[in-house]
Amino acid sequence: MGFQKEYLDLILVPSGLLIMFGYHLFLLYRILRYPETTVIGYENHNRIAWVERMMQVESSDLGLALSVISSNTSAATFLCSVSIGLSSLIGAWVGSSSHNLFANSLIYGDTSESTMSIKYISILSFFLVAFTAFVQAARYFVHTTFLITMPYTDMPVKYVQMAVTRGSYYWSVGLRALYFAVTLLLWIFGPIPMFATSVIMVMLLHIVDSNSHPLHQYKKLPLGRGRGRIMKVGQEMANVVRAVGEEMAAVGEGMTAAVRGIEQNGRQEQIGYTTST
Repeated sequence: MGFQKEYLDLILVPSGLLIMFGYHLFLLYRILRYPETTVIGYENHNRIAWVERMMQVESSDLGLALSVISSNTSAATFLCSVSIGLSSLIGAWVGSSSHNLFANSLIYGDTSESTMSIKYISILSFFLVAFTAFVQAARYFVHTTFLITMPYTDMPVKYVQMAVTRGSYYWSVGLRALYFAVTLLLWIFGPIPMFATSVIMVMLLHIVDSNSHPLHQYKKLPLGRGRGRIMKVGQEMANVVRAVGEEMAAVGEGMTAAVRGIEQNGRQEQIGYTTST
């Protein structure tokens, strides 16, 4: 009994998935133990510093923070819509009678109806995971907006930082689910394209996820950069006004002393005139 092409799905597909899962487990280990070596840890470090600075500005200057959070919420909502749209399309494709369109001699692998159903269900599952993750990301970004705009309260910065970082984590999970879905999408054309895509994607993700830049330790300034410049200009103007005031006071004292001298001379002249008469 010779080797059959249907056996490729039993060998290459689990191998490709094992490579993908193994890489992401290794990435999770790096994020937990050495976050500075990953792009996710680098971005979260900058997000934490950004939240800390945004929480120090006045309530009237929170428009920039709200616009940034709004853009992240819109992006998460868009990808959420794309994921659920593709899930609906795949679900309709599986339910139709023509979903076995790719079962032809051009595909080198198992083209049975049961295997094709497993392919579509696997892709559908990862799209649904991406949908759920992006929904949670949008939820945490909306919650961040509520926390930042809460007036007349001593809102801890840690709460806002936690909401932003959790939203970014769910965003990353949604992207990873889309990467898996793309890999399984190539499985429709056979196990060989799926395995090759898994290897190439892991190589690309290792390059993209690695970070070589050191984490910048942001200084804890009491004021923002723009507001600090305004206060610096105000202090310089106050110093100038103080110096001008001191000079005016000195001139005023000199004029007062001159007037007193003139009055004293006038009194002496009057006393001399009275004595002579």
